[in-house]
Amino acid sequence: MTLQKTFNAKTVLITGHTGFKGSWLAAWLKQLGANVVGIALDTPTEPSHFVAANLTDGMTDLRIDIRNQVAIEEAIFSAQPDFVFHFAAQALVRRSYEHPMETWQTNLLGTLHVLEALRKLDKRCAAVIITSDKCYDNVEWVWGYRENDAMGGPDPYSASKGAAELAIRSHIKSYFPKATSKVRIASARAGNVIGGGDWAADRIVPDCVRAWSADNLVELRNPHSTRPWQHVLEPLSGYLSLAIALSQRPELHGEPFNFGPQAQQNHSVLELVQQMALHWEQVRWQDVSGSVAGPYESGLLKLNCDKSLHYLQWHAVMGFEDTVRMTAEWYRAYYQQPAKITLTTDAQISNYTTIAKQHGLVWAQ
Repeated sequence: MTLQKTFNAKTVLITGHTGFKGSWLAAWLKQLGANVVGIALDTPTEPSHFVAANLTDGMTDLRIDIRNQVAIEEAIFSAQPDFVFHFAAQALVRRSYEHPMETWQTNLLGTLHVLEALRKLDKRCAAVIITSDKCYDNVEWVWGYRENDAMGGPDPYSASKGAAELAIRSHIKSYFPKATSKVRIASARAGNVIGGGDWAADRIVPDCVRAWSADNLVELRNPHSTRPWQHVLEPLSGYLSLAIALSQRPELHGEPFNFGPQAQQNHSVLELVQQMALHWEQVRWQDVSGSVAGPYESGLLKLNCDKSLHYLQWHAVMGFEDTVRMTAEWYRAYYQQPAKITLTTDAQISNYTTIAKQHGLVWAQ
């Protein structure tokens, strides 16, 4: 079943819709004709993709703290959603060291608040709970993590996401029996997404864009750390595919899924910056890894996505160069003609769908 046929005229609730990934999903679902309901705090950055693309038009935009259990339950019950995508999170590793309680309350208790609200929902609903690739107990080996590998993480952010996965599994087994539950739930793990509209602190692409647009140099804290870089639309297509499959196939209820890029797409921070520089003028950077003290950040992380390929016929379709090019093009369009950035967002969603269709992905047909 295509995205259009599945989501058109359906009520889709997104937590964290003002954030980076949540705002791109809101834009995509609006394009598909869905009735989008968003629950979030105010936009986390200025500027932001949510505001720049004028996404508040044509959707229900609610300002609710995910830590407020009563308000979350009331909003979800009022919306009576057909689909739920839970993004709301404290999503920054370095901030988690500075604000551990906020991180734990948002990422663990916030997830439990959504699960508790779903437990009281008396209708058919498919819910995708997004955690992170950092939920794994990362020992920085060369193999990609599989969904049944150990949860964990040395920093508060990673640990909170691992704990959220344990809470999801426990709640499903305790309160959402596979044979009879009207609400079906699965978790999704992805990370290190890049794309237009991200201005978060301590992320390399926003750091580059902020610095280069002001003719400043960007400081590279960990230039040789490698990550599975992928465009934001790649995991979002996975989440949408999972939601469709979950609504149709009860055997997927309670299952976790990884959504990562092609295996060869692990590149260092320095390689990402060098690729970005091909699409930007007046670029400068400086390696400060030996002079800037900071908390621990992992150096190597990969995902194994065989399960998503087998059960969902999903795989990433964009190579590293195209991922970076599309990202840079969005930012260049924003700084040149910010009033028209909604057109750029919609065009990139359409172009990505065309690429996926050419690769034969089921969701794009």
